[in-house]
Amino acid sequence: MTTRPRHRRQAARAALAGSVLLVACTAEPDGDAGRAPDPAQAPAGAVAQVCDKLPAGPAEAPAGAVRIDPAVPGDLAARTRSSPAGTTFWLAPGTHRLGDDRYDQVTPKPGNTYVGGPGAVLDGRELNQYAFSGDATDVKIQYLVVRGFAAPHDEGVVNHDSADGWIIEHNAVQDNDGAALMAGARQQVRGNCLRRNGQYGMNAYSAGNTITGLVVEGNEITGNNTGDWESRIDGCGCTGGIKFWSVNGADVRGNWVHDNRGTGLWADTNNNDFLIEGNLIENNDSAALVYETSYNAVIRTNTLRHNNRVDGRDYVDRGDSFPVASLYVSESGGEPRVPARTDKVEIAGNSFEHNWNGITLWENSDRFCNSPANTSSGTCTRLVPEPAQCAQPGIAAGPLNADCRWKTQRVEVHHNRFVLDPAVAGCEEGCARTAMLANFGTFPEWSPYQGEVVQHGITFTQQNRFHHNTYAGPWTFVAFEPSRVLGFGEWQGAPYRQDEGSQFSRAGGG
Repeated sequence: MTTRPRHRRQAARAALAGSVLLVACTAEPDGDAGRAPDPAQAPAGAVAQVCDKLPAGPAEAPAGAVRIDPAVPGDLAARTRSSPAGTTFWLAPGTHRLGDDRYDQVTPKPGNTYVGGPGAVLDGRELNQYAFSGDATDVKIQYLVVRGFAAPHDEGVVNHDSADGWIIEHNAVQDNDGAALMAGARQQVRGNCLRRNGQYGMNAYSAGNTITGLVVEGNEITGNNTGDWESRIDGCGCTGGIKFWSVNGADVRGNWVHDNRGTGLWADTNNNDFLIEGNLIENNDSAALVYETSYNAVIRTNTLRHNNRVDGRDYVDRGDSFPVASLYVSESGGEPRVPARTDKVEIAGNSFEHNWNGITLWENSDRFCNSPANTSSGTCTRLVPEPAQCAQPGIAAGPLNADCRWKTQRVEVHHNRFVLDPAVAGCEEGCARTAMLANFGTFPEWSPYQGEVVQHGITFTQQNRFHHNTYAGPWTFVAFEPSRVLGFGEWQGAPYRQDEGSQFSRAGGG
């Protein structure tokens, strides 16, 4: 498979130096813009406790289904090849195996359904690379344990080739290398346990294609990146609970995303039209949520707690003042010219509890289309089709000057609750910050964004607004650049004028 776009977990530093709670979406996101979300919609406890409560599949083969015998190695793949499209296969209880070649796998036909009986396991034995692959559409996989597959880095075990229209529900896809799942258009991922996989729970990437209509609902996504890839490939940005690449339209709701080595949910590179609501995201080593070089999203009524402690402490211990955050918006914002259910990035009605830092709105002045500092190599913005257009002299003025940048703009942060008790978070300083900043532009030498151009834009002219939030704890605020650390009154006052109508209490136990 083609190499994924590379992100920079270090780019900010370089630039500076089953019970399932499903939250109902009763209105389209654009209809709720600017309103205070109902606090009762926020998850109050552990949502999507799937891994220990997966429902069992049918004890008998459904009518018309082909029975797969666990005592016959390779029976599933062979029966798939010999049966017509649209066949339902029932995997009898027991451990099913594929052949002894690493490329032995199941290649479904369009409309096939695979249903596991109680205790049905498909085991790759650390030998087979992929479980289900191919380009067949509208495949359904239910009630299976899929484990022990040795997918290579950046590749996935289920829906390996990112085919469209798959429904993946009530499965445990766990203890595999690579990603548990890949994703295609119209994929529905519901009620699954995606646990202890080597790289991702899901890698929502389709080579050369834009994924549309993705639904991720009611899953438990935990313990992923057992391979610790960020330490093996410096700055790879290639790990976490779920990574989304160039997805145009996604609903991510009611999931429990916890205890992943790295980021919980990460949308990176030209994603658009996301609704992220009602999730519980906790105890992830890095950020709970990253929305990066992407567009137009509603992020509401989520609970984010105890995230970013490993990454945050690493920054402080090495003397890096960048406000690495539990919710990190990086070169992303609202863009009315990119069609979506909203024309902004709205962050509303969320509860932030004892994370290492709150929200950071960041824009790297040196990262734009066709810049050597663009770590999403070869990728341009959704507004400019060809990177070569973003060059002198055209980029110096006019539409290209604006459209060659991924902008952190039209971000509205309102009616959120931020609670930080340093004793609970396990920190003494540098862990209670909310920020809106950029670096001083220096690179490349032909860049039209050198100096304070982007710093001024993100802070004053790109319609970024905090208002009607509640802060409890020793919060400080960073504006314009990392060294400009402000108290609440300074943040509210001229020239920043942020957090109108917000409340602040230094006590952090609320």
